[in-house]
Amino acid sequence: MTAQTSGPAPSSPEAGGAVAGYVGHRARAALFEVPGTAPAAGPGGVSLDELVGPDGAVRAASRDLAASVDLLGTAGLLTRRAQVRRLVEDDGVTYGTPDEARDGLRDTARPVRRWQLDPLPVVLDADEWAALAPGVRQRAELLDAVLTDLYGPRVLLREGVVPAQVVLAHPGFLRVADQVRATVSRSLFLTATDLGRGPDGVWRVLADRTQAPSGAGYAMENRRVVSRVLPGLYRDTPLERLRAFFHTVRAALQEAAPAGVEAPRVVLLTPGAASETAFDQAFLATLLGYPLVEGQDLTVRDGRVWMRSVGRLEPVDVVLRRVDASWCDPLELRPDSRLGVPGLLEAARSGAVSVVNPLGAGVLENPGLAPFLAAACRVLLGGDPLLESVPTLWLGDDAARRHVLADLDRYVLKPIGRGVGRASVFGWELSEAARDDQRRRVEADPGAWCAQEPLDMSTAPVVTSRGLEARHLVLRTFAVAQGGEYRLMAGGLARVAGRVGSRFVSSSDGALAKDVWVLSPDATGSGAGAIAGVADSLTLAAPSPLTPALAPRVAEDLFWLGRYAERAEDTARLLRVVDDLAEDHGRRPETVGGRALAVLLTATTHVTTTYPGFVALDEGADLEPPHGELLRLVVDAARPGTLGFAVRRTAEVAHGVREQLSLDTWVVLGSIERVVAELSEHAAAAAPGDEPPLQPTLARVLEGLLAFAGLGAESMVRDTGWYFMDLGRRLERGLQLVSVLRAALARSRGAAVDALVLESVLVAGESVITFRRRHAAGGAAYGLAPGGAPGGTGGGSSAHVAGVLDLLLLDRTNPRSLVYQLERAEADLRHLPDPPRNAVLDTGLRAVAARLREADPAALAATGPDGARTALTDLLDALLREVAALSRAVEQAHFVHAAPLRPLPVATPGWQA
Repeated sequence: MTAQTSGPAPSSPEAGGAVAGYVGHRARAALFEVPGTAPAAGPGGVSLDELVGPDGAVRAASRDLAASVDLLGTAGLLTRRAQVRRLVEDDGVTYGTPDEARDGLRDTARPVRRWQLDPLPVVLDADEWAALAPGVRQRAELLDAVLTDLYGPRVLLREGVVPAQVVLAHPGFLRVADQVRATVSRSLFLTATDLGRGPDGVWRVLADRTQAPSGAGYAMENRRVVSRVLPGLYRDTPLERLRAFFHTVRAALQEAAPAGVEAPRVVLLTPGAASETAFDQAFLATLLGYPLVEGQDLTVRDGRVWMRSVGRLEPVDVVLRRVDASWCDPLELRPDSRLGVPGLLEAARSGAVSVVNPLGAGVLENPGLAPFLAAACRVLLGGDPLLESVPTLWLGDDAARRHVLADLDRYVLKPIGRGVGRASVFGWELSEAARDDQRRRVEADPGAWCAQEPLDMSTAPVVTSRGLEARHLVLRTFAVAQGGEYRLMAGGLARVAGRVGSRFVSSSDGALAKDVWVLSPDATGSGAGAIAGVADSLTLAAPSPLTPALAPRVAEDLFWLGRYAERAEDTARLLRVVDDLAEDHGRRPETVGGRALAVLLTATTHVTTTYPGFVALDEGADLEPPHGELLRLVVDAARPGTLGFAVRRTAEVAHGVREQLSLDTWVVLGSIERVVAELSEHAAAAAPGDEPPLQPTLARVLEGLLAFAGLGAESMVRDTGWYFMDLGRRLERGLQLVSVLRAALARSRGAAVDALVLESVLVAGESVITFRRRHAAGGAAYGLAPGGAPGGTGGGSSAHVAGVLDLLLLDRTNPRSLVYQLERAEADLRHLPDPPRNAVLDTGLRAVAARLREADPAALAATGPDGARTALTDLLDALLREVAALSRAVEQAHFVHAAPLRPLPVATPGWQA
């Protein structure tokens, strides 16, 4: 049933503890069931529960969990829930397709909805799992046998075991995949089966996922988070660990390679970072140690599949696909697909590559098969199924259709083909007019529908602000074919309904996930303890003798990750300096500090290109309080050039190459995004004139960006991807530095103002301490002697300008100088593949370095009668052009994109059922 407009009061901290309150809550829940509108409940009018039995006693397997719940109480549980949310946010765990982002800017690079996870696990004892596992394993064997038959001899159709219309009219049945043979004994590589437990305690199959099963990565992430939130309970509980399943998947992928391949190359094909399960795909690739590729990263040549790697092509032997089959090959399937690889199906047909799950496996997700699987099991496996499906009727059968339509309010109607916007229909939720409309839809195409009896699924406790609430639960199990048999993940992925009373459990409808703990029959657990916990959380792939390939798309993302991260850091430094000056001089425009502030504000606008900004100050406008615009430069994520935009793009690009980065990356990026978001929220709630200060946020953002840079420097292997990322950082730092110098030092504003501007430029360039040490004899405030006359060519002012230029442009020992960035960029180029292309870039770098060698800091610091530093301006303009040209040359040399596919104006038979 759906959530009620009113319902039982949730549990509260009662004298008997949180668990006793939960028992009372469940008992009261029966009073709010409306007769005739929901499936029959279990004994006593209440569904079976995974924590407590019908008598209210805690189940034996969950006693330690219940003790922890009582010890924590409601306040402690809410603290754990907050910790879970923080960890999920820190890890960047997302689910869902992109939504409208803040400020109306569509975020097309990554999902924006966080994964919802409850802190309390579901606990299954060893005997219970031992009884369930054979049924899950047999279910996988049955689906494999059905798939082999449907694309082979079709005994089930010829003998009438399964009506032909159920299969041939299903969109998942691909005629062009007919007779495509698996290279191993099992056609079906990976299965996921959704189970619900009824009031009788029996698990029943709700649905099968065989197209591109998702959730294994989420299951491991759930374990990682819950083990950190409940560390004592996790450490002391003997559990079956999850890591073995991923080792098995890796071994199974190696086995799936075409015959004769000794060292198979495996890739995971993803729709991209905008996929609703992008995190699951990227984390799975990380756990397995295989490249995560998009369709554009692969090509078919001479009948083989190849991966586009920087400077070369790499053969691909196995494709673990997460792209739905109909989108996988625009030549033989959907011609409008940009997610697939032209020629992939023919390569699979010829046996040159193994695609798992096989193209066409989506036909097994057809709920219309459920009424016939028991008979199919007897025909194909020679026995009855150990796991029953939820009672289902196919409405293409006249008698079944008449029965269901006469009693529609007792059934869940499902279309046999999954699709966007085609959700299940709960008959008891419909008005009489809606039921009539639904009857007409069924009568118009009866074979496209099936009806299921609703299952009164078991419940599990969920932590809410009002205490523990009972939510209906679905368990997704996973099986992988390895060594000729199916091996299971211990437990799987549990989800509970997003609302009390709702029996629709779907992540797209706000369902919460739960970790599943299967108790080990070994009292010590399968490696229980702290060391095992770390191993379970950080499953590592076995080493490969092959050099990892790097797709140009990934190389480009890493290059831009370096650029955006450096841009964010440099922008934060500049804004911190300017805001600090504004705090002191923002209301005193006639002072030296006020005049220097005006120079730096206009420089900020020019450097960030956030026009109009403060450019009016260049034209003599009065200096107004700058805090509002500076605040927008920090938080506005939709405005290119701002700190908020650079932080947002850093995170987006990072999500696109998640499998390349350290797990700690997401803690750092999550904290940076959170800090900026908090400032934005505080600013929106503040009264005019009472906006929050910027310095605390800028300090925390800079701290996070430095941590991110440290991870890159100290935690990433020096492979091709790292050199692209560092190259992007070096070029961006050079551009930012030259832009600041160009905007701030193009002319003299008088010795005193110049001294303060120079000080600010040095602080923004993280070089002020070095400068002070080298010019310790200098006097005056800010450590820079004003000296000399305004507009002159001699004196202390020009000398200090020359010293600043020497330190920031020409000093090879200063890691913030331009020449240092060029030398590092040159070193990066030496490690990139394809030397002929890099030679052009190297020539460009040497030309910039030669220009710098000819630069004379004293001559550059000289000013003309009008205060302009013409020589400096000319040099900096040339450097901006040449460094920007270098960046474009890198992109043209290494990141050339394949031309977009253009479907031919002819019919493509076969991809549609």
